[in-house]
Amino acid sequence: MPPANQFINPVDAEERAEIIRLHGEGKGRNEIARIAGRALRTISLICAEEGLVFDPSATEAATRARVAQLAALRAETAMDLHLDGMRLTQQLWEPAKVYSFGGKDNTYAEKDVAEPPAVDKRNLMAAAGIAFEKSLKLAPPEREDTEGLAAVDSWLRGMLGGE
Repeated sequence: MPPANQFINPVDAEERAEIIRLHGEGKGRNEIARIAGRALRTISLICAEEGLVFDPSATEAATRARVAQLAALRAETAMDLHLDGMRLTQQLWEPAKVYSFGGKDNTYAEKDVAEPPAVDKRNLMAAAGIAFEKSLKLAPPEREDTEGLAAVDSWLRGMLGGE
């Protein structure tokens, strides 16, 4: 394939005619550039000089497909975050292990407890709240229940000490 730079390797009349012919077959700019081994800008300039335009419907369809893919990824990520939040809140009431390092010999000590200490519960609630908040931002509910959301917000603020 020749170098794409038109100053080192200028487009000759035969190649120009081939680009125009490919456009006439309904090929898109990217496909013509691949076939001709030229830069997208070179193809655009030649076609513009000839008064040729590209059909935007293929680009529009590709853009719609990419937007749909992104929406699906956002919904999947929102679901993952919501499930993370649920796992974190579940840990509030499960047995836990508390540990520390201390003393002059920096010894390790641990103890099994029925549920996490208050400070750990606060951290779990903060992390769960962030996960739920991010989930809702990625995939907001269809119909926003402002009364219910206000109650949840108030409850979370109370649990987090008014933050």
